[in-house]
Parts: sequence; structure tokens; C-alpha cells
Amino acid sequence: MKYLIVGLGNTGKEYEGTRHNAGFMVLDAFAKQADSPFITERYASRSVTKIKGQTLVLIKPTTYMNLSGNAVSYWMMMERIPIENILIIVDDIALDTGVLRLRPAGSAGGHNGLEHISKILNTNAYARLRIGIGGNFSKGHQSDYVLGRFKSDELQLLELKIDTATEIIKSFVLIGLDKTMNTFNGKS
Repeated sequence: MKYLIVGLGNTGKEYEGTRHNAGFMVLDAFAKQADSPFITERYASRSVTKIKGQTLVLIKPTTYMNLSGNAVSYWMMMERIPIENILIIVDDIALDTGVLRLRPAGSAGGHNGLEHISKILNTNAYARLRIGIGGNFSKGHQSDYVLGRFKSDELQLLELKIDTATEIIKSFVLIGLDKTMNTFNGKS
């Protein structure tokens, strides 16, 4: 069985360490643990690893956040992965920094990456792991906030939660979405 694990973010040195790249940060940690480097291919940097016989295709879209659906759709088709085996990892300003929430579906909540994925896939019924980045910005400055870098205390908290996020990925693959939500939601 194959799974597509997608970390959302923006490619390029200028975006490294920004709040909007929380999804990339989780996948980087997961790939490092698996000793599976990323290789830049069409629409994404891709890494492939296995866990207990299950194949995980990890992608970090190179399309930039607003066109993330192109990478997701392409790699779903190329790898023949059904939508129920997709997990999108995304930053969320509605959650406090470091809070993790796994959901089976839902609205984009104003997130351009999720919005584009839902538009391209013609559904919002795909699993997503939301990583809280907080919402400490004044009106009209959301873009500056999400494209800004984490403060040192935020980064320390997030780094602790990245380990939990990698465990959530493994659990999603090995025991499924419902059991993983029951195990992890509300405990972060």
C-alpha cells in the first residue's frame, strides 16, 4: 500500500524557517529519521521510504503554497495513491503555536495551499495535520506574520512538537486515521 504525505510550504532559502513552512519542517524531520533524502522532481522535492511494508511518498511542493494542488494531483496520479491515503501537513494560525490537530476533512480556513488542493482535487475530504503557528498579528498583517520566522521560544516549542508530528504520520500509515485521531488529538 502507498501513502502520499505532503508537507506544505514555500521553496527557497528566503522561506526557510518561516511559519508558513511548518509542513516542510515536519517532512524534513521525518525524512531525516528515515535516512531518505529529498530529490527535486516534477512539481516537488520527493523522498520515498517504507514503514513495515507500507510505502510512503513524501513530497514538498516546489510550486509555492498557492499552487500546491498541482503537486498533490500530479503525484497522486503518478504513484496511483487514493485520496484516503493522503495526508497534508499544514500550518494553522487558528491554533496556538505547537498545537497539533489531525482532521479527516474540512474547509481551507483561509489557507491558500489547502484552498488550491481542494480546488484541484474537487473535494476537501482528505486528511490534514494542522500545526499551530499562533495568530499574534495585527489586522492586515497576516501575510507578514506567516512569512515571518519563528521567535526562538516558538521554535523551541515547535521542535518538540515536530517529533510528535512524525509519530502521527507513522500512526496514520500503520493504524489509520480514526485511531490516530483518537490517540493524538487533544494531547498536544
